[in-house]
Amino acid sequence: MSTKKRILFIANEMSPYLELTEFAEIVNKLAIKSNDAGLEVRCVMPRFGTINERRHRLHEVVRLSGINVSVDNDDYPLQIKVASLPNARLQVYFLDNEDFFKRKFVFSDEDEKWYDDNDLRTIFFCKGALETVKKFGWPPDVIHCSGWMTALVPLYLKTVYKKEPVFAHSKVIYTLGSDTFEEKLSDDFAKRALIHVSLKEKDLENYKDATNYALQRGAASYADAISFGAENIDKKLVDEFSKVKGKKVIPFKGWDTDLTEYLELYNDLASK
Repeated sequence: MSTKKRILFIANEMSPYLELTEFAEIVNKLAIKSNDAGLEVRCVMPRFGTINERRHRLHEVVRLSGINVSVDNDDYPLQIKVASLPNARLQVYFLDNEDFFKRKFVFSDEDEKWYDDNDLRTIFFCKGALETVKKFGWPPDVIHCSGWMTALVPLYLKTVYKKEPVFAHSKVIYTLGSDTFEEKLSDDFAKRALIHVSLKEKDLENYKDATNYALQRGAASYADAISFGAENIDKKLVDEFSKVKGKKVIPFKGWDTDLTEYLELYNDLASK
């Protein structure tokens, strides 16, 4: 049996598949650096319609597909595709669904109008990512979430999924990023995000405004550790989370850092 520590990256974006902010390149580098350091690495991200399946050699993982993910009282089929990260022996899993991701644009349409269902897409992705890991039967020691679309993962891990054997020892890191949208997800976001009877509205108190700030604040409040992944992060988030009792914090140190501090954090969390 493998004794390697396991790290799962859950991200909105990752080079070379989707690059919306500079952190997409950092996720790529972190995955490769972790893999090279002897950690067992897997990555999960949405299969947005802008990702070229032929160019990136995506193919469906039939044994993992077929899960239905329930969101806001509707069931949506989850299709899982996989590709090997270029120049690295590690796999990236893409979560796909015809209703949510088969579009020519990512979060806004061709007229730059915010998609009305970005709230449901977010809930589907976060729940779908955790259901996919359950189906893997691959218990991660550390889960590193980056991007606002992953913001519900720390909450779900600490509530709905905390008794799942696959997540029994998982620690979660959330990377705070810059504000990438000015809209709100929806007024009903917090209610729609109640994916299980064990979740209460008070658990989503920090998320309820459904803004970029609220999502990141909610995720950071549930994470075991925090990092800052951009220079221009909302000052209120910086003030609140730069020093948090009981949580390791990695400050932003520019894009040319060697990322060793992240590896040290992964190993530290994985050994607890």
